[in-house]
Amino acid sequence: MASTSVTLTLPVLPLDDEVVLPGMVVPLDLSDAEVRGAVEAAQAAAGSGKPRVLLVPRVDGKYAGIGVLGTVEQVGRLSDGDPGALIRGRGRVRIGAGTTGPGAALWVEGETVDEKGPDPLPGAVAELVKEYKALATSWLKKRGAWQVVDRVQQIEGVSALADNSGYSPFLTVAQKVELLETVDPVARLRLAVKALSDHLAEQDVAESIAKDVQDGVEKQQREFLLRRQLEAVRKELRELGGEKEGEESDDYRARVEAADLPEKVREAALKEVDKLERSSDQSPEGSWIRTWLDTVLELPWNERTEDAYDIQGARAVLDAEHAGLNDVKDRITEYLAVRKRRGERGMGVVGGRRGGAVLALVGPPGVGKTSLGESVAHAMGRKFVRVALGGVRDEAEIRGHRRTYVGALPGRIVRAIKEAGSMNPVVLLDEIDKVGSDFRGDPAAALLEVLDPAQNHTFRDHYLEVELDLSDVVFLATANVLEAIPEALADRMELVRLDGYTEDEKVVIARDHLLPRQLERAGLTAEEVVLGEDALRKLAGEYTREAGVRTLERSIARLLRKVASQHELGEREFPFAIGAGELRGLIGRPHHVPESAQDPAERRTAVPGVATGLAVTGAGGDVLFVEASLADPETGAAGLTLTGQLGDVMKESAQIALSFLRSHGAELELPVADLKDRGVHIHFPAGAVPKDGPSAGITMTTALASLLSGRQVRTDVAMTGEVSLTGRVLPIGGVKQKLLAAHRAGLTTVIIPKRNEADLDDVPSEVLEGLEVHPVTDVRQVLELALAPAVVSFTKAA
Repeated sequence: MASTSVTLTLPVLPLDDEVVLPGMVVPLDLSDAEVRGAVEAAQAAAGSGKPRVLLVPRVDGKYAGIGVLGTVEQVGRLSDGDPGALIRGRGRVRIGAGTTGPGAALWVEGETVDEKGPDPLPGAVAELVKEYKALATSWLKKRGAWQVVDRVQQIEGVSALADNSGYSPFLTVAQKVELLETVDPVARLRLAVKALSDHLAEQDVAESIAKDVQDGVEKQQREFLLRRQLEAVRKELRELGGEKEGEESDDYRARVEAADLPEKVREAALKEVDKLERSSDQSPEGSWIRTWLDTVLELPWNERTEDAYDIQGARAVLDAEHAGLNDVKDRITEYLAVRKRRGERGMGVVGGRRGGAVLALVGPPGVGKTSLGESVAHAMGRKFVRVALGGVRDEAEIRGHRRTYVGALPGRIVRAIKEAGSMNPVVLLDEIDKVGSDFRGDPAAALLEVLDPAQNHTFRDHYLEVELDLSDVVFLATANVLEAIPEALADRMELVRLDGYTEDEKVVIARDHLLPRQLERAGLTAEEVVLGEDALRKLAGEYTREAGVRTLERSIARLLRKVASQHELGEREFPFAIGAGELRGLIGRPHHVPESAQDPAERRTAVPGVATGLAVTGAGGDVLFVEASLADPETGAAGLTLTGQLGDVMKESAQIALSFLRSHGAELELPVADLKDRGVHIHFPAGAVPKDGPSAGITMTTALASLLSGRQVRTDVAMTGEVSLTGRVLPIGGVKQKLLAAHRAGLTTVIIPKRNEADLDDVPSEVLEGLEVHPVTDVRQVLELALAPAVVSFTKAA
């Protein structure tokens, strides 16, 4: 059945910035003239019924198009004592034209609005009603208004339920006016649901933010409280353990903050301290962190020794502690001079890098490479530490182990810095050519960063995992064989060769260094035993034949032990002077008699087919003999036989020498027919020692030419050089070491390639004075110099 509207004439009660919806009961203050006038006018026109007014919202001076019919339920005093009236909203009224009425109020005509919703409720509307009640219940429960929840649940009508949202304090005046002017109950309920759901969503976000803030504050308070409790527990434990209260053995945080650490290292250490404080005493991680912190705190991060910039004094120290070795002494003197000038000009640190150095001392055993490192540190005024690399096969020995492994330790480089107690020590990397590699990695590859001046200012050890500046460290690497060092690693180091000592240098070293040390070890004094210089020279020249002085020192020690033993047995009285003539009676006959001192018939080159060559071994330069023979044509097969553990290069040199003689034999007046029909055998004595290299080419050619011509090779001649198929003598390496070996062996004439003539500048002058050096370009010159005149006339084959 269609509903009808009713026309009403009512006094207007304006509401400034406030909205009253049907069903709401509100108290109004009668102190306002407009409110009091409307209520009084309604009372005057009411008669016996309840006074009725039209509640109209007024926003910014403008009235809404729809008002609410309200009845004045009661007039009296409000809670604050002011006069007031209690008004209940009854229904919507569409405002029409103004009219006249009793009192001072404004009267208007209005038409009631039909607000009855659908009955029964459709499914969608019923769901909407259910959703609104659920949202309203949730909101009321959050506010703690449990007594209102049942009232809301009991509301049945759609219009009444929508108007109930007028009590919501979070709705703005505009939203309430929109609800008032929306006549359709379902549409009005949708607006109420949207407004309530939006408010609940905003409330959830605000509560989440507030909870996060509260959690953060509570976490800080809890952490502060727990730290205080932890300090109290530690204090009690220290007292129970008998420690003094002031001790900080376990207070790593205080130690880290008090230590003079770089900023990044301090941050990393404090992070580890945080982990330590959170871990339990039974956790294995705690012990790992303590070990790591102890290592970091013990490293001398900002400790440096001042270099001694007395250049002349430093050179004097080097000269006093080592005889010879001028190359490395010059290099250290240059380094100190450059550092002094950089320091004077404020260039101590350039691009984050300091002025360190990386030197490789390469030479045979016993020449003083290891002891030189300590002398360098002494001359510079720096700390010295030695790192033995011989036999190291694990990469972690250099870079350290990861901390995840049980028993992890930092690498040897970090341990060396820790042991030295300063960031600029002299670090001796001993026997770097003996480093090996296996399944655990290649330590030589790990050394690439350590020994690169462009990288080692940010060296990172696997155990520390913080940057360590090694750019101010002087690295001295020692090696016997340069070829055994990987090429990339050798390229990062400045090479300084120590090729061995001359006989004069050995005598000086023995007199000034070896003899005083061995006298002290034997319990003797320089007044009791006097070892003459002639005895020292004979010990160096005939009892030992080496590049270094280790065997010489052992011979001196043996000699002094013999003298001390004879004195204790009463066989000899002190003081006792030992000359060259007493050596044989004390320590036996010499082991290395020079070829020139032997009987001519006993020398190796006393027969044709034997030549003296020069070679370089891991122990320095050495003399190498080459023997050649021809097999009987009836018993031996033609061809070339090589013995003596020769490498491929040396075998090829023998083939080249034989080919040269076959093709140029007639020119050299040699019976080359023998080379075709008879087997040729070339042997290198000391057959147990492997040999390789091209530098024995002219030696083999000379031995074969001597054999074919029947002319002996001169006993005082040694030679070295590579030979080509055309007879050219090509350059070789190790000239200095080879000439030193020839000088030690008592030879007087040496043949070298012409293109190696510049290498003679490196040979000590006293050695060159005792040798007659012939630079040659062709094998024919070698044969003219090396072969002695024929003793028996030679007849050509028919």
